[in-house]
Parts: sequence; structure tokens; C-alpha cells
Amino acid sequence: MIAITSTRRSLGCDRRGATIVEFAMIIPVLVGLLLSILEVGYQGYVTAVVQGALSKASRQVTVGNKTAADVVAIIKSEVQSVVPAQYVTVSTRRYYNFSNVGKPEKITADTDPKGTYNLGDCFEDANNNGIYDATPGDTGIGSADDIVYYTVKVVYPNLTPVGALWSWGPTRSVAATTVLRNQPFTSRAEPTIVCTKAP
Repeated sequence: MIAITSTRRSLGCDRRGATIVEFAMIIPVLVGLLLSILEVGYQGYVTAVVQGALSKASRQVTVGNKTAADVVAIIKSEVQSVVPAQYVTVSTRRYYNFSNVGKPEKITADTDPKGTYNLGDCFEDANNNGIYDATPGDTGIGSADDIVYYTVKVVYPNLTPVGALWSWGPTRSVAATTVLRNQPFTSRAEPTIVCTKAP
């Protein structure tokens, strides 16, 4: 009986092997944290590469010897070193001046109801298409002196499965935008004033 009691006491005081149990409890948390840092760090790296590619492409376009297809090709070739090109979406919109970006065409003669375009109003047709546009930008890179709004969006799958632990979605998203004026390498059409007749 004394032998059994002393064996129990010695087992209760024995700390050998405790480290492996503690390690087994801590390692999932540690690995999850490291993978999360890797995922967020990689997203930051992709963001930097996308912004650099957008800056490079947009600067080359401003001098007038590139097309919209060239912009897409330049950006995708730069970004594909970190993310496959299939995950990259590039869009460009051309505006007549900076005040048109993201705004409707300017109403020059306003009839009731005021502040909104209706038949009988006159407007500055910034893209010369003869129609009042709530978003006047055209797709493409325009011509001399035009303002071009560039948007690059990259949606790529997570590198690691850690997103499920933190309720992240299955993909990561990165976006970059910039607005630049093209160089005055040639003349461009001035916007016209268009008036519509009331019914």
C-alpha cells in the first residue's frame, strides 16, 4: 500500500513530458497567427505592386503613344509576377476636365424642376455625344489634355486556409486608382452646349 501511495506522489510531482502537452496546445494558435501575418503581408505586397504598375502604365499613356489595350497589357505584365493576370481587371474612363470626374454633365440653362436635368434644359456636352450623361466619362484613354481615371482591381484566392478561422472570405481584394491629365500632344474637341426642347 505504501508503495502505491509513493508511486502516485512521484507521478503527481513528475513534470517530464509537460512541455510537449503545452506545445501541442500553443502550436495551433501560433501557426494560425503566423499564417494570418503572411496573408496580410502578402496583400500589402500585392497592393504595392498594383500601385506601382498603375503608376508606370498611366505615366506612359500621358505622352500619347499608348492605347487602352497597352495600359491593360503593361499592368497585367507587371502584376503577374505576384498574382496571375487572370485575377486583374483594368478600367479607364476619359473626362474633359477634372471637374467632370464622377459628376454629371454641367447644366447651363435649368428649367423647373431646378437642379436636375429635364427636357428643355441646356447642358455642356463634355463627351460630345449629344446626350445628357449623369456619368459623362467615356471608356478609353481619350486624347490630348483629357483627364483619364484609371482603376485596377485584383481579386485573388487566399494563399492559406487561415481565412476560414477568422471568417474571412475565400478571396482577397486589392484596388488602386489614379487620375492623370494627358499631355497636350495634339488638339482636342471643345465641349458643345446642347439644348433639348421641352415636349
